Amino acid sequence: MTLQREPGLSTLSVHGGEARVKSDYGLVDPIHCSSTYTFENTASLIAMLEGESEERDEYARYSSPNSRTVEKKLAELEGTEDAILCTTGMSALALLFLADLKPGDKLVFFDQCYHRTRQFCFEYLKAYGVDCVQIPTGDFQALEQAMDGRTRLLFTELPTNPHLTVIDLERFVQIAKAYDAATCIDATLASPVNHLPARWGVDYIVHSATKYLGGHNDLLAGTIAGSKARLEPLRKLQGIIGAIAAPHTAWLLQRGLKTLPLRVQQQNKTGLAVAAFLNQHKAVKKVYYPGLPTHPSFEQAQKYLSGCGGLISFELKTDREGCARFIDACRIPRIGPSLGGVESLIEQPAIMSFYKASEADRLRWGIDSALVRLSLGIEDTQDLLTDLDQALSRI
Repeated sequence: MTLQREPGLSTLSVHGGEARVKSDYGLVDPIHCSSTYTFENTASLIAMLEGESEERDEYARYSSPNSRTVEKKLAELEGTEDAILCTTGMSALALLFLADLKPGDKLVFFDQCYHRTRQFCFEYLKAYGVDCVQIPTGDFQALEQAMDGRTRLLFTELPTNPHLTVIDLERFVQIAKAYDAATCIDATLASPVNHLPARWGVDYIVHSATKYLGGHNDLLAGTIAGSKARLEPLRKLQGIIGAIAAPHTAWLLQRGLKTLPLRVQQQNKTGLAVAAFLNQHKAVKKVYYPGLPTHPSFEQAQKYLSGCGGLISFELKTDREGCARFIDACRIPRIGPSLGGVESLIEQPAIMSFYKASEADRLRWGIDSALVRLSLGIEDTQDLLTDLDQALSRI
């Protein structure tokens, strides 16, 4: 007797969401470079509008064969009913916030987050009449105090950027349910390989697919996963504003997803090795990596993550100029924003992301002048360790 089992993550990454027999019998899906899709006759158009025909496309601002395939693959990887593919991670978040929140509603989120998320909430969403409340990350007493009958949505990253805090997700969801609020996790830094928020009852899972999901630093995209009922209003708004990834981008993402587990497993391995090396180096003051027992979120990471990824933040025992000397001395990582790709990247957040922010704001957000954010690619672990060691000697 043959025992049936659920497909593994690598199998889903390769085959999930894809037709067994593809157009013209190709092994790989083609790129559908068409802005519009035609109908055989009026009856076939009406059948589509009435939902009586098989799933198909009408206009590329709403969907394309490439975007639909990727959405199905993403939903299978996340363990959700549905997923939406957007132009960027920020457009995915903006789509969710605009579709789910109305004037008078309250959005509560933790303060360790991507700075553009914070900017969108306080400079734009608040102007639409949404009450945006930011509280210290992991402070559940403050979270309880912020909750009331107007609270519509709770949002957090897991892990957070750039300090890689892992909150108590189970408690986060319980509090939201007690107030009939929805939950959203930006799981970009984890990817579906290391974390599946839907298993913990999270309503919306957002990713910047530019990062681990695409994995090759060659595309911009964002995703939202969840139930069909919750995503229906978002998909409607997406069709109006056109925040959908182009067919070629969707095709690149589909290709990138096929190697997602292989890439992230290597980044998990290298990430832990590099974090341990940095944690004992005399030139390093503090390392932020939840895979280390010294990280405040270590126990939470053991509970919610199957791996801690390739992003490491660390503070050096030097000033801003000494930090810059270290970064300039690195030979493998290139200076640049983003993360999760096959090439290693490095940046000094005080300059790269917060150059125009005041010193008071940087300190309030935990951005030390000698903080480094290192995104590890899939290069040989020992080569990266050797390179970092020689660069640290230049401080």
